[in-house]
This record gives sequence, structure tokens and C-alpha cells, in this order.
Amino acid sequence: MMFFGQKILDYKEDILKDLDELIKIESVSSQGSEMPAKALEWILQKAENMGFSTKNINGIAGHAEYGYGDEIAAVLTHVDVVPAGDGWSVEPFALTEKNGRLYGRGVVDDKGPAIIALYCFKALKDNHIIPDRKLRLIFGAAEEIGMNDMETYFQSEQMPDMAFTPDSEYGICTCEKGILQLKISLDENENRYLKNFHSGMAVNAVPSKADAFVDREFNAVGKASHGSTPELGVNAAVNLIKTLSDIYGYSSLGNLCTFLGKEIGSETNGQTLGISCSDEQSGNLTVNLGIVDIDENQSHAFIDIRYPVTADFNDIIKQISEKAAPYSLKVDICNHEPPLYAAENSPVIDILKNAYKTVTGEDAKIYSTGGGTYARTLKNKGVAFGPMFEGDISNLHDVDESIDKENFFKHSQICLEAVYQFAVK
Repeated sequence: MMFFGQKILDYKEDILKDLDELIKIESVSSQGSEMPAKALEWILQKAENMGFSTKNINGIAGHAEYGYGDEIAAVLTHVDVVPAGDGWSVEPFALTEKNGRLYGRGVVDDKGPAIIALYCFKALKDNHIIPDRKLRLIFGAAEEIGMNDMETYFQSEQMPDMAFTPDSEYGICTCEKGILQLKISLDENENRYLKNFHSGMAVNAVPSKADAFVDREFNAVGKASHGSTPELGVNAAVNLIKTLSDIYGYSSLGNLCTFLGKEIGSETNGQTLGISCSDEQSGNLTVNLGIVDIDENQSHAFIDIRYPVTADFNDIIKQISEKAAPYSLKVDICNHEPPLYAAENSPVIDILKNAYKTVTGEDAKIYSTGGGTYARTLKNKGVAFGPMFEGDISNLHDVDESIDKENFFKHSQICLEAVYQFAVK
């Protein structure tokens, strides 16, 4: 059976070529980095070259637009990425095809989906489809560091009437846990034998390496994982704190390491912290110790908490602050993103269900996630949808990020089918 989404396969070589170019822009989100803005500029210029009108907002977000109409239907993707880390089997900042898989930082999260979304628009235009709605591709350049890119974008731009973001898994994610990222710090000097301790590059990732110096140097290794699923990783910072406490005792390590070791430790559910909870809609609360930085000038750590949609974020803050107080630690909120809980009977859900079944012949499951996507910025008018398929291990936020090539182009067909149904009422 022929369906419109298959037309994206006409662009396979061009998609891979452009994806390679985009991955080669090392657009790691970090304070002061200009590379995410360059990646945004690159993809907007590519869209303009295809004949779409574009807008760049402060180098942090932008859009490409096709068609007219009172309603706006949108696809949201991002062009910034997390750091590569060490231990890749291929060059992280290039597209590599190996054993039927596509490798590269951002190939799944989220440069691959961004390029596919752009070619979905090109397929509509090349096939002379005149949209009944105004279609937008909205690109962000700061998704990995709190999504303030979409906050900036929607200060001046209209909220879509319906949208999806291909930045999760199939089927359709209608529920996203709340995200709470905290800085825990000791402002005063203290007597401790620990000279320094460093681990982690991103609060929303399980650190795979940690190093410290007491009277000699110590190192620990773990396994990276996305901060929303810390139970799938092995936290190197936690491992090193335990090793040091076994050798020297907590009193030698100072208040911050003592708090991290005793109150968090290897738990990923927050039980000892007193914040463990769960609900039917979204599952268990999770805790990830993402970054630890201790030296003569600073003593702080960053933790990432994903809490169920029915939990009270104020209660979580209060409980952690009470736990930290005896250690003379200060707790600050770095980022808070309230949970998403979208209605299953909305028009966008119907369109996405139909697109998925058209391509795969199967019904799309409705599910929840601890991950945070742009969907939560859409005021319940959009959801996460793809690009990953169950059983395809993508190593998201880890070394050797990859996707099965056949699945990559299956996603491209689903994405085009969804965009086509956005376009034609």
C-alpha cells in the first residue's frame, strides 16, 4: 500500500549527507559556547535554501515556515547536544555507518530528527502540497541545559495549535515527569583531608568517570546513562565517594561528600532522602547525582530529580532542604520544569496515532517518560513522538550514540506521514 510518508525515501542520500554536516558542528550546550548558535544558523540557512521563510531569535531558537492559515501545526527539534565523553568506537562528531547502524553525537538526540523534519517539509513542497494550516519547524539550541530556548521563543512567537517533538520513543508520550535540578553547596570553609573531587559534565547524565585527591590520586569509573533513567547507569561519583569513605571515613571528606554518600548513595529512588514516591500515571521518582566539584575554591554538587505528575514539588524541596541542613549545606533550584499530562482525546493524538498505524500497521501505545522534551513547553497542545523504537539501544547521552539505519528511515516515514496529515485537514 502506498502512503505519502514513503516519499521521504527519495531523499535518503541527501538526508545522510546533511546530517553528517550538522553532526560535525560540535554544538555542545555549555555556558559561553557559540557552537549551538552556529548549528541553529546552519539549519535555518539550509531551510532558506530550500525555499522556506525562516526566523532566528537571538541565536537560541528559530523556525522555518511553510504555508498559511490561522492554525499553526509544528514539529519541534533541537540542534544542541550533550558532551561526547571518552570511549567512543567511532568519531563522535561525524556520521558513521557501521553494521547497519548510524553513529554520531546527536544522530538520535536530536540532530537526526531535525534533519528529517526539514526534509519532510521539502517533500511537501516538492510534491506541491499546499498546507491548510501554517506549518512550522521550530528549532532550539539550548534544550540540553534547561530549555530556556523555548521560553525565549514563545515570548515573541505564537504557540502552536498542535505539535509534536521527535525527541523520545514511539508510540505517543502523553505524560512527562516533572524535572527538578538542584545545586547543593557548602559556602563556608571546612577542615577536610579531601583536596579535590571532580565528576560529571552534565546534571542530566550519570557520570562515567570521577577523580579525587586526598593524600594520593583516586579514580573511579562507571557507566553513563540519561539522567531520567539513572538506574540504567553506574554512577562513578557515588562509587568514588564510597571508596574514599571506606578508606578515610566520612569525617575526612567533608560535609558535602558525607551528605552525598549517606543521604543519596547508590539509591536512584530518593528513599533515604525521604522523597521516594510513585503514581500510576508516570511511575517512580528518580534521583541522579550528575556533577560534583570540590576544591579549595568551591564545594558543590548538582542533582537531577524526575518526579511523578501527582507529586508536590514544594514538598520535595522542603524535604531535601531539611535533610541538608544538619550538614550546613545550601540547596538552590537551578531548573524546574513542571510535569506534562496531555489529554489522550486531543486532535494531535488522533493524527499521530493514524500516522503511526499507516506506516507500521500497528497501534501506537500511549506511555509516560521521565525524560524532558519540548512537549512540556506547549501547554498540553503537543507531545513527544519518536524517533526511537523499542529494543533499539541508542546509548542516549552515552558513548556510541546510534540508531538502526532501517529504524531511522522508518521514523522518517512516520514523521512525514504525520506532517502530511498536519498539512491536509
